[in-house]
Amino acid sequence: MTEETMTIREMCEAFDVTPRTLRFYEAKELLFPIRDGQKRLFTKRDRARLKLILRGKRFGFSLEEIRQLLDLYHVGDQQVTQLTKTYEIAKDRLNDMERQREELTEAIEDLKDQLAWGEKMIASMRAQKKAAE
Repeated sequence: MTEETMTIREMCEAFDVTPRTLRFYEAKELLFPIRDGQKRLFTKRDRARLKLILRGKRFGFSLEEIRQLLDLYHVGDQQVTQLTKTYEIAKDRLNDMERQREELTEAIEDLKDQLAWGEKMIASMRAQKKAAE
């Protein structure tokens, strides 16, 4: 490996992804490794892009949103447009995540109530069966 490029195996180890993941992102035109026969060599640019892709996925951004954000890097305004758009998408995503958390908290409480009811019903049925014996 040179300082400038990494093999697919080195990328997998460095970013804890599978070769299939890297090939998928390449097929989706999110990464652009140098092809040397069958070998793929990933540049510093690819590493930076993969880092952003993985961060975006962790936050729930769609691949299309990630693509749009990566494409804004080249607008030529010192990344103001890219950062502004990222901020807007992230703010919307945070609102979605908080709403989902509230819904999940409510569902958890409902399920706990149902389990408590079920526990009481089971205990009651067992008590009735024992009394009948």
